[in-house]
Order: sequence, then C-alpha cells, then structure tokens
Amino acid sequence: MIVFLLILHGLLAVALLGAITHQAIGAWLPARPGAQSFVGRMRSVSAPSYVTAVIVLFIATFILGGVIYPAYRLNVRIVLEQYELHKANGSFELKEHWLAIGLAMLPVYWHLWRQPLVERFAASRKIVTAILAFLVWWGFIVGHVLNNIRGFEL
Repeated sequence: MIVFLLILHGLLAVALLGAITHQAIGAWLPARPGAQSFVGRMRSVSAPSYVTAVIVLFIATFILGGVIYPAYRLNVRIVLEQYELHKANGSFELKEHWLAIGLAMLPVYWHLWRQPLVERFAASRKIVTAILAFLVWWGFIVGHVLNNIRGFEL
C-alpha cells in the first residue's frame, strides 16, 4: 500500500511541478507577439489559469506526503543515518521545512493571483510564484534522489 501511495505522491508532484513551472515562465517571461517556437508557445500560457491547480495539487501532494512520512521516518531515514548520508538526510529536513513554508504562503499566492489582477501586485506575483516554483522543484528533486538512494521496500 505504501508503494502505491508513494507513486501517487510522485505523480501529483510531477503535475504540480508542471503547473507551477508553466505559471512561473508565463509570469516572468510573457510571450512575444508572433512567437511560434516551442519556447514561444510555452511563454504564452495564461499564468492566472494555473492558480487553482497549483493550490489543489500543492495541498494534495503535501497531505499525501504527510501520510507516507511515518514510513519514510522508520524505513528510509534510519538507513540514511546508518550509512552516514548526512547531506541527503539534511536535504530532506530542509524539504520538510521549506514546503511547510510554501503551504503557509498559499493564501498570499492566491490573493496575489485572484481576478481581476491588480497591476501593482505584478512584481509580488512574480516573486511569490518563483519562490513556490523553487520550493516545488527542491522538494521534487530531493524526494526523487532520496527514493533512488533508499526507496520503500515492498
């Protein structure tokens, strides 16, 4: 069961990663008129359309991570400590704290992106979105690397 939940957690994380990355690109690098390249089309996304998806996916991924956390604490973290992989263990500790901060930032994120968009919040929208994108990327990479070091056993 825990392996299924871990896979589901990873799939939600990938969806969140895609949504927040597209939104960050759309916010920081708006489309140039007439751009038809892959990058041009990626830049032309409607950044405000991702807000609900990002919030729902962040919360769902966070909750599912909390559900599988005890299994990590008992099965993976102990092995990391036995192998003296302190940097890997510490990176997961940072992941926990930073994603909790990201969860606390969601109300501000929602407020900045709610319609109609207030122009004076444009810089704040970009910064908060970039911070959330960094946190999501950090969480994804750290989780993936730690799972590769010592994944859950069946």
